[in-house]
Amino acid sequence: VLGGCCCTHVGAVEGLATRYGRLAVVWFDAHGDLNTSESSPSGNQWGMPFRMLLDSGTVHPADAVLVGARNLDPPEVEFIAASGLLTGIDDVDGALEGVDAVYVAFDADVLDPDDDVVCFMPEPGGLTVVEAAALLRRIADGRPVAGIGVTGLGPSPENRAPVARLAAALGL
Repeated sequence: VLGGCCCTHVGAVEGLATRYGRLAVVWFDAHGDLNTSESSPSGNQWGMPFRMLLDSGTVHPADAVLVGARNLDPPEVEFIAASGLLTGIDDVDGALEGVDAVYVAFDADVLDPDDDVVCFMPEPGGLTVVEAAALLRRIADGRPVAGIGVTGLGPSPENRAPVARLAAALGL
């Protein structure tokens, strides 16, 4: 799935979840996307899709992990603490344990903007393309990849090589 914002992941994950007993979600994003319409400071739906999937029961928090988040709203921090949602690279294996397949939600803003990636909402201090590719390879080696969605890319020819490298890491 190629989409403008992370809302595109919702339909993909909901559809795939009907085909697998337990579907994990690895959510790569500089932002949590864990707000609700009540908690969101901006009201933008693109800050809510991960939370939509978790609240609907489509994905259980134990089968999900947020990787690369570094710009979270206070309600998102509270939700992470209350739900037990896994966060960070070290928790990826835990989210994959016992699942049948994995969906990778990859927002390009998880990458460091100094690493020649043009994205919609750049945030400093992200993963390098090399680090992200290594983690994607580890995910693909650990469980079948049911799908991947790439969002938040800016319109730039500079993105071709990094996106190709990331897709290759997943075996695509």
